[in-house]
Amino acid sequence: MTLATASARPLTIGPIALDVPVVLAPMAGITNTAFRRLCREYGAGLYVSEMITSRALVERNETTMRLIRHHESETPRSIQLYGVDPHTISEAVRIIVAEDHADHIDLNFGCPVPKVTRKGGGAALPWKSSLFSQIVTQAVKAAGDVPLTVKMRKGIDPDHLTFLDAGRAAEDAGVSAIALHARTASEFYSGFADWHAIGELKQAVTSVPVLGNGDIWSADDAVRMMQQTDCDGVVVGRGCLGRPWLFGELAAAFGAEAHPVDATLGFVANAFRRHAELLVEFFEDEDRGCRDVRKHVAWYFKGYPVGGDIRTGLATASSLAEIDDLLGQLDHSAPYPGADAEGQRGRSGRPKRPALPDKWLESRELAASASEMMRGAEIENSGG
Repeated sequence: MTLATASARPLTIGPIALDVPVVLAPMAGITNTAFRRLCREYGAGLYVSEMITSRALVERNETTMRLIRHHESETPRSIQLYGVDPHTISEAVRIIVAEDHADHIDLNFGCPVPKVTRKGGGAALPWKSSLFSQIVTQAVKAAGDVPLTVKMRKGIDPDHLTFLDAGRAAEDAGVSAIALHARTASEFYSGFADWHAIGELKQAVTSVPVLGNGDIWSADDAVRMMQQTDCDGVVVGRGCLGRPWLFGELAAAFGAEAHPVDATLGFVANAFRRHAELLVEFFEDEDRGCRDVRKHVAWYFKGYPVGGDIRTGLATASSLAEIDDLLGQLDHSAPYPGADAEGQRGRSGRPKRPALPDKWLESRELAASASEMMRGAEIENSGG
């Protein structure tokens, strides 16, 4: 793995100073405490929680309150919130701040999932410009000294772009940084991210950092994105699936100290085992932890000489002992397979027409009749 390198470029988000300009993107069912800890063991940066629904937090849902907890080794602590109602989101922010749950809060305006956008939430919400401004303004006020940032998409589709207006509105509201996933909601995760849009946002927003997200599969990609767009940092999502050591490569690429990565099959097997161990600790249940790591098997061993029987075994194992036995059967000296292990991973799909509320695109202002309907958007989901 050859790595491009860049001059050291620290990133400041409010009072938080990061040695490297790298952020782990929230991913549902992925960026729990276990995965965040694992990524942090390899590299540096800011590691954001799974997306938390603001209403569930305000109602103190048991699962939600568990998800906002951080391990004592995690610092700075970061939580991403999702919601559609300014009051509910600001109440959720106040709880996080008053009870010292996090050092940084991010708001999600990037989810393209139909059951969210058809209720006016996620990537559909910035189209309603006044509502977007109200949410961000009230959240920033509730956050006080805790830095609050936003993550969004380019817009709904090529004919309904919102990122420049939303970026300027968020800047005016007092956010500490703005992250752009350079795809529209209609693109979901398909095709290629439009890095040019990140450069446009960087030119439009001048007083706070602009972070780029989309198609960062390697440290080389991160360096190229920052060179091409002049953005202040990168947000890494699907590129680290099955590759938590990507954060070590990113740290090295941006001039920070990091352990060298020689991704032999043995190195990967050890990372997988560590991930399973941390999940067992997180869930406080060996069977559940081993079941949760199953979805990571294909990502970790992409391109490596791992037979179907062992892959199937790892994808059905229910104990650490079973995992140890299966990993012990691998040729740990097998070298990094190069291109076969690189490139896109995770969901992609095809472009599709976004699901939106009736007459949503007729006006950029929210009709009174739509307010109650939008409450249905506050469900557990993720994206961005």
